[in-house]
This record gives sequence, structure tokens and C-alpha cells, in this order.
Amino acid sequence: MYVMALATDYDGTLADYGAVRPETLETLKRLKESGRKLLLVTGRELPDLKSVFPEIDVFDKVVVENGALLYTPETGEERLLAPSPPEAFIERLKEKGVDRMSVGRSIVATWEPFQTAALEAINELGLELEIIFNKGAVMVLPTGVNKATGLKAALKEMGLSFLNVVGVGDAENDHALLRMCGCGAAVANALPALKDTADVVLEGVRGAGVEHLMNRIMESDYALCASARHQVPIGEDDEGQVEIGPQDVLLIAGSSGIGKSRLATALAERLRERHFQLCIFDPEGDYEGLEGAVTVGNGSVAPTGREVLELLANPDDNVVVSATGVEPNDRPEFFAGLMPDLSALRARTGRPHWLIIDEAHHLMPAARDSASLALSDDRSGMIMITVHPDSVSPDALKEITAVAALGPKARDVIATICSVFDEALPDGLDASFGEDEVLFWRRTPPTPVRRIKAEQPREARKRHTRKYAEGRLGEEASFYFRGPKNEMNLRAHNLTMFLQIAEGIDDRTWEHHLRRGDYSKWFEERIGDEELAGEAAGIEEDRSLSPAESRQRLAEAVRRRYTAPASEAG
Repeated sequence: MYVMALATDYDGTLADYGAVRPETLETLKRLKESGRKLLLVTGRELPDLKSVFPEIDVFDKVVVENGALLYTPETGEERLLAPSPPEAFIERLKEKGVDRMSVGRSIVATWEPFQTAALEAINELGLELEIIFNKGAVMVLPTGVNKATGLKAALKEMGLSFLNVVGVGDAENDHALLRMCGCGAAVANALPALKDTADVVLEGVRGAGVEHLMNRIMESDYALCASARHQVPIGEDDEGQVEIGPQDVLLIAGSSGIGKSRLATALAERLRERHFQLCIFDPEGDYEGLEGAVTVGNGSVAPTGREVLELLANPDDNVVVSATGVEPNDRPEFFAGLMPDLSALRARTGRPHWLIIDEAHHLMPAARDSASLALSDDRSGMIMITVHPDSVSPDALKEITAVAALGPKARDVIATICSVFDEALPDGLDASFGEDEVLFWRRTPPTPVRRIKAEQPREARKRHTRKYAEGRLGEEASFYFRGPKNEMNLRAHNLTMFLQIAEGIDDRTWEHHLRRGDYSKWFEERIGDEELAGEAAGIEEDRSLSPAESRQRLAEAVRRRYTAPASEAG
């Protein structure tokens, strides 16, 4: 479920000439029974609203006085969101002959043509007040207070994101409300300017239009949120931009070191720019230090579910769950242990909007099914990244809606997915593509393969020194000191351990790997550092160096780039 709440105006929208129809009230109750929340956002004052709408308790939150006061029907709590109106302003309005006026907790309301007198009073007294119109009504409020700010306060108390809210209104004071919500709707009787602001213009007027909207929410959910604010570009080709949306499950796959994490980082940036909340599972430390996200766990300390959930409770917080401190064999259990709570949070709030799961073959191995991985039925808003799609649980792969395949084995990636589900190869798969192109295939609904230029991170990715210096690389990425006769099996799961073992092994073993070029090969293929690999290759080729000298120079190169203080490392 993506749409988690409805935020509706009262007069001219929910209400027909001041009263809510029984049919509208029944539809409100059905929407609430579907697990969604109801918010009423109106310019009316609270006592007045209660007198005309005794069924106000059907709403979870009520924003009155055009954003200045928040009311919780269940508890009766009233929270003032703006200062009270200055007495001098009220007196000046009376002096100017404003005889139709209502004074609320913060709002001062009157009618046209008294807007001129109100503006004069504001200027004469030098007040920070502004005038908001509502089909003939004139509302004076502190500057910056409107329906959007009131809704924001309500959503914060509820732990909801505005992206998961559908808003509906009819008049001038609803512009801010509709612009803020993930989907803005206007009833058929709305002002033409508001219809231009809305994403959806309803056929029905007032309550009938809102009933139709609520039925669409329950029937369509995601389909109501197809506007650009919910779509994220993954790349483009000659036909235009290619995008993914909140209903998608994207697989990013290809050879090691070919740019998968770079693409995922670019997508994370675009998602964050659109205010989506992210939770990134990071087994290798590729996302530590991602701007706008808090990293939980490191190479020495495993993250806890409690830490993750406490951070995600705030819709504005994004979380990188670093599993570098978790043993590779324990990562599936760690992932499965966190998923039920994450799924419950998503079912309750729609957040985090996107789960990004790197090294998916480690966290969701093929030997495990959806039950043992604790995967929910709704896996929308998920990005899986892997070198080995055939090593990922088929139950995890079955919800894939799109594939981005990179590198020389890109065609094989798509063919592998098709074979897993016994599907025919898509059209366009065999056409040639450039080295800098990505094969994008939308699996559902099926479309031909497109060759796209992938999105790139806006900021150059930093070398993740902690991952390689202190983290715990998987078995296939670790370095093994075996010796010339394969008589030993000393595993270095990071660079710090590599240096420690290198200092202690005998000269014969050290030189065996040195002359084979094993060190430079590991730095290039597993650490992904071509500069370090090049420096190591020079040391390996220098036959004039003694074992002690080659050890020292190689250790200095590693420490300079990975374990020296930042000021020394440059």
C-alpha cells in the first residue's frame, strides 16, 4: 500500500453547502477501515467546525484555522501552531469599519471587500501577517502559515510522509495543500486555477467528487501517484528518459567493478532529492558517508535493528545499514531478522519508500525462500544489486519489474532472469550496445530492451577506505596466503589483516605471491584500486628489492592510501 492518507478540505470539497452527505461519511469510514488515515484541513475555526460536523471523530487529525491549529479528535488535544493575532490589529480593523469579522486562536477572518482595510492595517502597524483568500472569504494569518504547514505538523505527529498523502480541495487556499501532497486532486467545482495545480481533476462536485477519489485510492493506490515527483530517472536513450516508480522492484546486475554501485548511488541521490526515505543494506561499506544518510554499524560493530528503526521513525532520516562487521555467513540471518520490523513499518506508514539491497546474493542467497528471508508479499520500492543473479533466491527475484544489466555479461544477466522464470527472451536483446551503455528491460509490463546512458552520481564517489581497511570482505574477495606448495591457508579479509599477515609470514611465501603478481591482481580485481595495483605491480617487477624491502614498500603504499590519517592520505 502506497497511499497512506487522505487530506481533504471541508467547505466546497467534503461538504455540500456546509454539511457532509451520509454517503460521503460512509466512504470515509471504508477508507479508514482499509488501514489509511484521514486528515481534515480547513479554514474554519474549531468550535464552528464541531457545530456543523459532529462526526469529526472519524478523522485522525484536524487542521483548522488554515494551518494555525492542530486538533486530535481521539484525545481532544489542541496544539496551536502559530501566534495569536495582535490586539492592535483587531482594534485597527474595527476602526476601519470592518464589522464582519471572526477572531480565532490565530486567524482573523472576514469577507470581501474588507481585504483592503486588512492590508492597510497590516502596513500601518508593520505586522508580519498575510492575507489568504477562499472564494470570497478573507483570512489573515502570520506570514508562512497555511494549510501545507499545518498538514506538515500533523504528518510529523503521525510519522507519515507527504509523498504518501492524497490531498483534495476547491479554492485559493488549497494551492499549498495540493502542491505539498504526493497527489493533489481538485473537485469538479474547484476554481480553474486550482485545477491547473492539481494532478487529478475529479468529475464529481464536492462530496460526490471526494467519494470517487476515495474509491480510486482503494482500487488503484499506486496508479494515483504517477506524477513526475514519484518517478526517478535511471538513464536515457534516443527515445527519451527511462524511469522507475514506487511500484517497481529493480535488479541491477553485471560483472564486478563495472559500475553497479555507482548507478545505485546515483539512484539514491535522485530518490533523496525527491524526499523519498531510503534504507540501504550495505554489506561491503560502499555507501558509508552517503550524503543525507546516517550509517549504522561499521567494520567493528554490527548494527542493531533497534538503531535502524529508531532512525527510520523520522520520515526525514535515511539509513545505511552497514554489515561490514557481520560475518558473511551470518548476513542472511541478520537481514531476515530485520525484515519483519521493516515490513511492519512499511505497512503502517509506507516508509521507508525504497529498500536498496547491495550484494543481494549475500543477503538473500538462492538456498533460501521468502519465508526464511522474512520477505513480505509487497516488495515494491526495492532495488537489488548483485554480481550473481543466479545466486539470489528465486523467491526474491520473482517480483522484479525491471532489470538494469551492465558490462560484457549484460545479455547473460537478462537471459538468466528469463530462464529462472521460464520466460521468452525479450525483443532487442541481441542488438549490439556500447561499453558505456546499460541494458534496461522492463519485465512487467514486458517491453523491448533499451540501451541507455545510465545516471551518474552528482558527486564523485569517495574511496571507501574503511570498508577495505577495517571491514570484513567476503570469502571470494579476501586474499589468501597459501605458499608455493599450497601448504597454508591464511585469509586476509581486509587490508589491515593483509598487512599483519604479511609481516609474519616467511620470505618464501611472501615472494611466491609477489613474483606471481598476486598482490597487484587482488588490489585491482577485489579492492578495485587501479592506482594501488599499478604501484604494487612496480614493486613486484623490481627484482633488486629484498623480501624485507618489497614488504616495506608495499606496506607503505597501502597505509598511505587506506590506513593513514586523512591529513596524511590527502
